[in-house]
Amino acid sequence: MPTTNPDSLRDAPGHGGSASHDVQDYWWYLSRADMLHSAVGRYAAGARVALDLGSADGPSAGWIREAIPQVASLDIDPRELGPTGVCGSALALPFPDGAFDLVSAFDVIEHCAPEEVALSEVHRVIRPGGTFLMAVPAYQWAWTDFDVANGHHRRYTRPRAIAALERAGFTVERATYAFTSVFPMFAAERLARRARGSRQSGPVETVSVPRVPRPVHHALMALCRIDDALLKRVDLPFGSSVFLAATRR
Repeated sequence: MPTTNPDSLRDAPGHGGSASHDVQDYWWYLSRADMLHSAVGRYAAGARVALDLGSADGPSAGWIREAIPQVASLDIDPRELGPTGVCGSALALPFPDGAFDLVSAFDVIEHCAPEEVALSEVHRVIRPGGTFLMAVPAYQWAWTDFDVANGHHRRYTRPRAIAALERAGFTVERATYAFTSVFPMFAAERLARRARGSRQSGPVETVSVPRVPRPVHHALMALCRIDDALLKRVDLPFGSSVFLAATRR
């Protein structure tokens, strides 16, 4: 399958490119990487060849590149992909059937429409018995202009995410919420955004994240370390993200 032309993407309308290019030390990116490793890292054991979708957002999957000998990278955003990355769409993956032991898609599938096409493509390129690791944003009631700017099509509950993977031919091994410790602040911020309303009409080229004072940054990181410790042992009952590990049937 052909890949997307990076030059055409640079000239295209906004697509909600990750802010991690500019703010790699942002508390949310750092905490998500740690929590993903704690929650689903063990399901990557034994994989030799992996595909990281959305890998222009490098901070989230560095631990995958450290653990797996061969990792291919694909993103619709050509920035930060590096010389070996592939610029392309999750709706038409330019790889043969069963090419990978593992595919990761951290905050990617919510950008894809139709959802079933993206998950079908993921299923196709994973070998039978291989692993899919996924993270998606939680709760449709939390939809705001921030989701519009990011180019999201939907948010998820844990049951909604499990059902989507099962329909696509996966067996879900673990599904948990994350960012539980900071959830009250997330909920308050989203409800305030909804009350203010928005004129955001579509995705932007690169989303922006609020800069927080360093003491607040460290406080949020400390709260997220509670989640990180818990995720090593138990699933969390609510949070602003859903993490899943699944096996291709």
